[in-house]
Amino acid sequence: MFPDFVRIMQLYEAKREAFNAFTRLLLYYNERFNLTAITDERDILYKHYVDSLAGEALFPQGANVAEVGSGAGFPSIPLMIVRNDLRFTLIESTGKKCAFLREAVKELSLNAEVYNTRAEEAGRGSLRETFDACCARAVAPLNTLAEYCLPLVKTGGSMIAYKGGDESGQARRAVSLLGGGEIATYFYSLPEGYGDRTLSAVTKERATPAKYPRGNGAERRSPL
Repeated sequence: MFPDFVRIMQLYEAKREAFNAFTRLLLYYNERFNLTAITDERDILYKHYVDSLAGEALFPQGANVAEVGSGAGFPSIPLMIVRNDLRFTLIESTGKKCAFLREAVKELSLNAEVYNTRAEEAGRGSLRETFDACCARAVAPLNTLAEYCLPLVKTGGSMIAYKGGDESGQARRAVSLLGGGEIATYFYSLPEGYGDRTLSAVTKERATPAKYPRGNGAERRSPL
């Protein structure tokens, strides 16, 4: 069964001390930077930590991963807490959020770098097609997200999108244009009635054409 929430809770319990430290850091910085509207610790556990770990099995061993629109560090920080084999590059355009992410990386001794830049700029620069995987959670519709993520991924790598529902139909054309294959969609319900979610995973089958990402807001303004 995927996701395996029994295993996920075991992973969480094994690193509970680190998760508690992250919760303290998140709540402290949230008062200054408005990182999340979710501040109840039980809600944080299920809506942020367990949900972030739902896709853990999709990340290959030892993967070099980009995260687009890192925000408060979901899913990247929970994934790094339980998987010290993963290396992350956190891409975030808001300076205050980058400051929080750098502090979290330092305090939790995580294997990550933080880039204060826009995803479309990263996808046209030195980070282009350098990652084994790229993930994002609650950033943009899947067709827009594909144009942010797939240019960052090597051929043979994957894009992993955490979504609230199935957006594969509207994203198939964009994924194909950007070098991706079929969209695998996984539906799940968070434990304790915390809601239904979807994971969308795409394997990159060929290089992304040089004209993508288009930049200047075209990814959101006029999705492929």
